[in-house]
Amino acid sequence: MTCWARALFVVLLCVLMSACGPSGSSPLEEEKEPHFLAGKSRASTLDYKGAIECFEKALQINPKSASAHFELAWIFDQKEVDPVAAVYHYQRYLLLRPNADNTDLAKQRIMICKQALAETVALGPVTEKMQRQFEQVTEDNKRLIEENKQLREKLEKWSSYAARLQTPTNPSGAQAPQLPRAAAQKPNNQPSLGVPAQPATAAQTGTPSSAPPSNRTHSVQSGETPSLIARKYGVRLETLMAANPNLDPRRLRVGQILRIPGS
Repeated sequence: MTCWARALFVVLLCVLMSACGPSGSSPLEEEKEPHFLAGKSRASTLDYKGAIECFEKALQINPKSASAHFELAWIFDQKEVDPVAAVYHYQRYLLLRPNADNTDLAKQRIMICKQALAETVALGPVTEKMQRQFEQVTEDNKRLIEENKQLREKLEKWSSYAARLQTPTNPSGAQAPQLPRAAAQKPNNQPSLGVPAQPATAAQTGTPSSAPPSNRTHSVQSGETPSLIARKYGVRLETLMAANPNLDPRRLRVGQILRIPGS
């Protein structure tokens, strides 16, 4: 009887030791482990790196702690993004607790993590190439904007220069001072410099013109205005403008030929 009693005692001791060991621990016992509790506390304060250290220590104490594996999987999946580590801990959790209520959720998160990992591996070089192309396009765009700005500045300068060329030499509209009649008239054989010689008109010589009055012309001189030319030939300004329908009084040019109507 003594031998049988000793054998029974050994069997009972083995059963008790196996029941109290890590492999037979329940979820409630796993979650009461001090390191596990410390990890939950760290996670509640958003100290996820500290929580990872605590849950890993819990696994060192009990490598079959499914609860610690699930907490680590969740942190690597949602907070400290590491798809490889998340997949590993999710799979360990399913292996240790295949009939858990959140099994479907764990399997779904495994698929999502694997897809994220595949995209990172497959699209990494493409993304890098596209980034270089984007940077090149950005530099080209900056260069084109600067060139466009310089071209606009040059265009404005040329437009201003052309406007000054088209402006009459007396832009204020003030008439040039009247010279004495004798000084203003020049001999027929002494044309003005830079202006083609014009035949002396009847108004200049004081003698009747042999040409019909309607055929008279006048070459615009520097400082002349339509009203001054009209008075010079003794005609009304309206009549002079009607005889030259294309005349723009604000843009008279030196040497421009005007038709002088009859008085």
